Amino acid sequence: MAIVTPGVKTATELAAEPRSPWLGDFAAFAAKLTFADLPAEVVERTKRVIADSIGAIAAGMAEPEMRALLDRLARLEGTGPTPVIGAALSLSPSNAAFMGGIAGTMLELDEGNQYARGHPGIHVVPAALATAARLGRDGRDLIVAVALGYEIGARIGIASKLVVTMHPHGTWGTVGAALAVAKLHKADAADIAATINIASSLGLTTSRKTMLEGATIRNSYAGFSNKLGLWAWEMMSSGLTGERDGVATVYDTVAATDFRPEAMTEDLGTRWEIARNYFKRHAACRYTHAALDALGEILEASGPVDPRDVLGIDVETYVWAAQLDDPEPRSMLAAKFSLPFALATTLVNGAATIAAFRDEARGDRVTRALANRVTVTEDPALTAMLPAARPARVTLRLADGRSFTALATTNRGDTENPYSASDVEAKFVEITGPVWGEARAGSLWAAAMALDGDMGPARLLALAVVD
Repeated sequence: MAIVTPGVKTATELAAEPRSPWLGDFAAFAAKLTFADLPAEVVERTKRVIADSIGAIAAGMAEPEMRALLDRLARLEGTGPTPVIGAALSLSPSNAAFMGGIAGTMLELDEGNQYARGHPGIHVVPAALATAARLGRDGRDLIVAVALGYEIGARIGIASKLVVTMHPHGTWGTVGAALAVAKLHKADAADIAATINIASSLGLTTSRKTMLEGATIRNSYAGFSNKLGLWAWEMMSSGLTGERDGVATVYDTVAATDFRPEAMTEDLGTRWEIARNYFKRHAACRYTHAALDALGEILEASGPVDPRDVLGIDVETYVWAAQLDDPEPRSMLAAKFSLPFALATTLVNGAATIAAFRDEARGDRVTRALANRVTVTEDPALTAMLPAARPARVTLRLADGRSFTALATTNRGDTENPYSASDVEAKFVEITGPVWGEARAGSLWAAAMALDGDMGPARLLALAVVD
């Protein structure tokens, strides 16, 4: 028997194809990993990722869409045992994780990993917190699970090239959530591999246009990853099966191309992706941050600038940042994915804060006029620096004839130019102060930092609600 149509193989041919040992090796590593195996730097960074994610969730949960969805979900499926961060309701573990994933991406303040080209943390932390609290695990168990889930998600992003029309949210993050959940269930290597294979098929068909158009369905992608990650474990435990190497299939031939299995285990256990993450202070897409940092350098040199005295702002940057060229965004999310608007609102409002992207700021005439005086161009030399650097060159031209130029090659918050622990804590208190008050926000940060001590996940979740 034979198939003559090009590109189609028989089932026997597919079954005979060699399989890389990466999955077995990774599953064995994950099953054996203990808290004592984690370097101190990884423990500290993981605690910060957990805390930063809680902060982003709490701030995002205050948005009207989140309040409405929370009420609808409670009416539709009932309440449950798992507290919803930043809310006064409890839901089932999977629905609480779902809401956490959505809320955590609402304001574009969740951490990320430049090498993975995505945001591993918010795809893992809500599911891991909900599971650890339900199972009564301790803080050390949670830290191990989050570090592992982050690791596999980020490594899939590194090992493959996602189809350029897809958004990375809701793709490999599902595998990360599933691994974290499996680890918290104390799964052996065989069950971990089986869970990974099931989760690999549960990524979404995510459209990149959602972010460019400001379609907030994009924010749900991370929520679904958390929910589906929880369900991947339940399906595996119920006897459902995945293909023998689902990650390789999906991220080489379906959602992505050029999957390199060797990248999944290279320096495994010595190079931790969570220790190469970045934290965000600008409340906008990471692709805008180099230009925003360069503008900050310019303003330090120039002194105060009246936005009405700006003849124009010229931006040369890498391809994905250059894609964000719409000067008239139609929603808050679209504004966060607009380089012209991000620069203009920062100049008008003094910083790229949450408020600087809300409807009132977006409707400001001075800001809108300035955004239309921003030009954005790709510089192939800057594109060639990806992913190690995400650079931008910004020139500010003033009516008095002065001109200022600055080049930012690393972004503030990157591993190469990191925020300090106190900087990340200050961000947490700033964005959650309106939710809990500054004193309680500070206490919550301290609680998250004690996860490797006497603070447990269930207690931490209970503290993170709204009274």
